[in-house]
Amino acid sequence: MSESKLAKRGLGRGLSALMADLDLDGPPEAKPIKDRTLVPIEQITANPDQPRRSFDPAALQELADSLRQRGVLQPLIVRKHPQDDGLYQIVAGERRWRAAQMAQLHELPVIIRDLSDNEVLEVAIIENIQRADLNAIEEAASFRQLMDRFGHTQEKLAEALNKSRSHIANLLRLLNLPDQVQDYVKDGRLSAGHARALITAENPAALARKIMDNGLSVRETEELVRKQGKTAAERPASKAARSRDKDADTRALESDLSAQLRMSVVIDHLDNGGGTMTISYRDLEQLDRLCQILAGGQ
Repeated sequence: MSESKLAKRGLGRGLSALMADLDLDGPPEAKPIKDRTLVPIEQITANPDQPRRSFDPAALQELADSLRQRGVLQPLIVRKHPQDDGLYQIVAGERRWRAAQMAQLHELPVIIRDLSDNEVLEVAIIENIQRADLNAIEEAASFRQLMDRFGHTQEKLAEALNKSRSHIANLLRLLNLPDQVQDYVKDGRLSAGHARALITAENPAALARKIMDNGLSVRETEELVRKQGKTAAERPASKAARSRDKDADTRALESDLSAQLRMSVVIDHLDNGGGTMTISYRDLEQLDRLCQILAGGQ
């Protein structure tokens, strides 16, 4: 199946069935799996396009100890290796595979599926989203990758991943923050709640440093952003005045477009029924991406 067809089909029946196989939210022993196969561990290889690059050594050792005692209850999802008939490539479950190697297990239960390269990447991203230790920026970037590469909408993702559309939309808006602020969230120095409060701030990076230096709570951060907004509104600027008069639908549309483009979008309605839409780019790379979008390259 071509990538263009994949992008249009949404989350198809095959992927939905695979999501059911993963069943990452429930205890594996509660769901008997009939089509599992035991495969020697040396015949299983990692997926080179796996979006997850780092595995915590302590957590892997803890899992290895558990696998040594209880065995592997949740089978890996694999496909036949595209270049080597004697091997299998991991679609989902690389963490278990790594821990099983540490536990010196000789074979692993697997479910073999026939999947294209695009479907493998799609499932790997979705499995990555299911991680308990994923921070808000990493989760948002995974949503964005599914939308940009495979054409999924927020509604489709919400349905397939059992998450609310507002949860996905709110996380995507975090990608509008400066890279420095996003790094603070990745490092755990700022919570997702702090970051959400900074989305509408005039200088989120400076405010982020103030929050960390003073140990401000999320509520205190929200109040700080509100005060900053009031100060900006007192300046003689027509944009700020019009922003206060915008209806909820216009503000929601601005937020959705900003999340979709990963750039600031401002919509101003005029009395004659027309209006303007302003898209602000941060650097030349963003400008180039915007030009590609407008030219139909995405």
